[in-house]
Amino acid sequence: MPSVTSREFQKNVGQYQDMALRRAVTVTKHGREHVVILAAEEYRRLKELDRRALLAEELPDEIIDAIEKSEVPPEHQHLDAELEG
Repeated sequence: MPSVTSREFQKNVGQYQDMALRRAVTVTKHGREHVVILAAEEYRRLKELDRRALLAEELPDEIIDAIEKSEVPPEHQHLDAELEG
């Protein structure tokens, strides 16, 4: 994914908007990722994926088995107290 500074983005906004139609563009501010510019169609596709939900009964058996066999790592077991509220 191409990356540009916010200053460069402001100087050539049209160029980067066009580039974002083909692939996402990261805009940095003070050397850190700040925003990502992407095509509206890609944004809608990602939002649709975000809205998908499954019932537990719809999960494949191998996923259910993996969940049943999973254990909390020792370094995170203290978080069990949060569930006992």
